[in-house]
Amino acid sequence: MIKFLRTLSLIATILMLFLLLGGALVTKTGSADGCGDSWPLCEGELIPSEFTFEMVIELSHRAVSGVAGIVVLTLAILSWIKIGHVREVKFLAFSSVFFIVLQALIGAAAVVWGQSDFVLAAHFGISLVSFAAVFLLMLLIFELDKKLHTESLFIKKSHRLHIYALSIYTMIVVYTGALVRHTESNLVCGDWPFCTNTSPLSFSDYDFNQWVQMGHRFAAGILFIWTFILMLNMIKNYRFNNVMYWGWIITFFLIFLQVLFGALIIFTLLNLGVALMHALVISCYFGMLSYFILLSNRSAKKEKTGMAK
Repeated sequence: MIKFLRTLSLIATILMLFLLLGGALVTKTGSADGCGDSWPLCEGELIPSEFTFEMVIELSHRAVSGVAGIVVLTLAILSWIKIGHVREVKFLAFSSVFFIVLQALIGAAAVVWGQSDFVLAAHFGISLVSFAAVFLLMLLIFELDKKLHTESLFIKKSHRLHIYALSIYTMIVVYTGALVRHTESNLVCGDWPFCTNTSPLSFSDYDFNQWVQMGHRFAAGILFIWTFILMLNMIKNYRFNNVMYWGWIITFFLIFLQVLFGALIIFTLLNLGVALMHALVISCYFGMLSYFILLSNRSAKKEKTGMAK
């Protein structure tokens, strides 16, 4: 059964990534209204009589959402029954189902009633939390064979606080990035890293969309620097623990790629492949942070029960 759970959790995680990318694809191709204001039907029909490109994108996203929902629900139920004795399993099983349902309901509400750009921007953040819950559940299942060697790991309180704060800040940065997409502010600044490199401090000339774009770039820059500093700190303090050592190197590499793809969006004039990679990388980055949150939570429990070394 454990082997089956591993396979199922891996499939569920991959499906959640496709779900995230599908949502980004819907937004970037302007396919949110591909089925009009009908949900779960499309243009009021079970099978539309005519298909458009936007309709195919929207229907494909809905299909992936449905399949992902069924797989995640199955994974959550089986995990609860078979390995519910593991401390975090029941919480993550519930969270994975709760957030994927919440994600679907917000998406449906946006189709039927429409939402402001500020509300729609929160949809990607909720999708990210949903992915993180499934991703962590997968890691817990793979942890059962003890090959990750995290049993003796203890993360200091000061480092735990940094991890928590960085994760919260990441959600803020993700929200600003989603706001860039939903307000169609991707290409309002023709240069990088400044809006106009020849006059980098001309803030008084910015319109709303340029403020949205540059606000996201500034927030992302802080995230990059913060991750780099924290990586150096973690490598220094946990160099003998492979999960922390290599985990933080991978995490920094992901945020480096995120910044790179963000710049390439401007240089390639919003190339769709580059834009989707931008969404994929931040999802993986947040997944890594979520795992460090889980490890930090375990360390906090050890400290509380006097088991910390």
